[in-house]
Amino acid sequence: MSVFLEQIALFLGCSLLVVPLLKRLGLAAVLGYLATGMLLGPNLLNLIPHTGHIMHVAEYGVVMLLFIIGLELQPSRLWVLRRNVFGLGSLQMVATGLVLTGIGLLAGYSQAVSIVAGFGLAMSSTAFVLQLLAEKKQLTARHGREAFAILLFQDMAVIPLLAVVPVLAGQRAHPHSWLHLLEIFVVFGVIIVSSRVLMRPVFRLVATSGIVELFTGLALFIVLGIAMLMQHMGVSMALGSFLAGVLLADSEYRHELEANIQPFKGLLLGLFFITVGMSADLHLLVQSPLLIFGMALGLMLVKFTVLVGVGRLNGSSWQSTVQLGATLAQGGEFAFVLFTAALGENLMPEEMMATLTLVVTVSMALTPLAMMAVERWLAPAMNSGEARAYDTVEDHNHPVIIAGFGRFGQIVARVLRMHKIGFTALEASARQVDFVRRFGNNVYYGNPANIELLHAAGMARAKIFVLAMDDVNDSIRTAEAVRRHFPHVQIYARARDRTHAYQLMDVGVKVVNRETYLSSLDLAEKVLLGLGFPEARAARSISTFREYDNRLLLRQHAIYQDEAKLVETARESMEELENLFESDMRAAAREAEQAGKQAADVA
Repeated sequence: MSVFLEQIALFLGCSLLVVPLLKRLGLAAVLGYLATGMLLGPNLLNLIPHTGHIMHVAEYGVVMLLFIIGLELQPSRLWVLRRNVFGLGSLQMVATGLVLTGIGLLAGYSQAVSIVAGFGLAMSSTAFVLQLLAEKKQLTARHGREAFAILLFQDMAVIPLLAVVPVLAGQRAHPHSWLHLLEIFVVFGVIIVSSRVLMRPVFRLVATSGIVELFTGLALFIVLGIAMLMQHMGVSMALGSFLAGVLLADSEYRHELEANIQPFKGLLLGLFFITVGMSADLHLLVQSPLLIFGMALGLMLVKFTVLVGVGRLNGSSWQSTVQLGATLAQGGEFAFVLFTAALGENLMPEEMMATLTLVVTVSMALTPLAMMAVERWLAPAMNSGEARAYDTVEDHNHPVIIAGFGRFGQIVARVLRMHKIGFTALEASARQVDFVRRFGNNVYYGNPANIELLHAAGMARAKIFVLAMDDVNDSIRTAEAVRRHFPHVQIYARARDRTHAYQLMDVGVKVVNRETYLSSLDLAEKVLLGLGFPEARAARSISTFREYDNRLLLRQHAIYQDEAKLVETARESMEELENLFESDMRAAAREAEQAGKQAADVA
């Protein structure tokens, strides 16, 4: 046990130095963990010569990652993903597997070995990709959703692939294979029923105890218990934990579960990547660097090409498909599992397994760099090539022009439409234009800062220009253009925050609404009412605050670029506001006292 603790301490200490260093250089944290493993492993410093027992612990990082992802996907949302999971996922798996199998046959390997190597390399790294997408906050982007669906299908495909290995080795399928498949379905059924009937009452019981560590223990017990059960059944532990997370996604304890699992997930996942780095045979890499890097780059190029083709067939843009291709271009950890099974059946030579394992590891290490290159150069270049021409705007002689048709501009438009007031809507995002048109909105694609576009929209005869654009810089440029060329038009602007409001005021915009300001005041009034304030007093408090803050906004506009003076006036304003409300409370108390006296006189 002491040796194991020493190794854990080494992992933590080294990663605390290496990971932040590479992160500051602009590289992904995953690369830092891989570098830590290579540094500590048997090929360099040899501080930790054996990785087997640590790898078993580290695998639970992947398990917890999939559990947390499952917690964020309710069953109804998972059902929506079915087309991508089974359509896109199966297409990618089969197409990539067949191409790589063909390359193996051309290289002179047997059909059985080529199939195992081809379909093993067709799988990507679930842990690696999801961690990278989470770091970059791209899980909800289109390529992120498609990557997740493909990885989910690959996790499910591991089961039949492992079952096929003995058959390819010349053995018959086990006679109990159908029975085993039935057992798996029975276990899944038991988990589904337990999540509804058993787990939630247990959660309620533990929650009412008020002992925080018990809830953490219960969360870990569920994840580890289901993972070990799946492993015993011969199913991917990650897939089983993902299913458990999905089944608990609509539980009232979902957020608390996620908060309790998150720290363990982060540490164990980092440990997993460290063990992957330790397992890399650097001696083989030194002996044949051109072969290993050539095979890794060849693998990534093949997978990238197939994924781009699959993505385009799915209707994605070029920008999204190249990002998808770069994201899933590496080999995955399940290739290690498949190759080990093939080695155990004497299907794959040991030298070939060592080479392919190193190729997969190198492809993982190259993936963050490939993603960075695609995001910085290739995807923007493809996106610019797809740029479509602005719409031809018709002059309807409307009194109102709306620039920016997002959540803010649409509400203004709905109110105007309710009163049958005509307006012309302009939006600079082609994607947003296509989206809102599906709901019957008449909006033109174009840059509102473009003077020709504004002339075409009838700006010369308009009365009001509603500036509701998301981007602060675009908003300021548009306001400047309107003020310069159409000074007779009054601008009603939306500001994202106080600083944006000051910048609009600099341009000369008189009517500025901060986007969350009024809704915040409305909620504040409801809070006061909830605390027992009389309606009149709550409304007067909000009115007082609003009048004072509007005066403060004008006062601070002159000094908002001087941070020291801005901080000083903000502190002074807090004291002024407190004194103002104390006066208001005293006035309210006097009014209540007078009202009480009048009531007593009447009685």
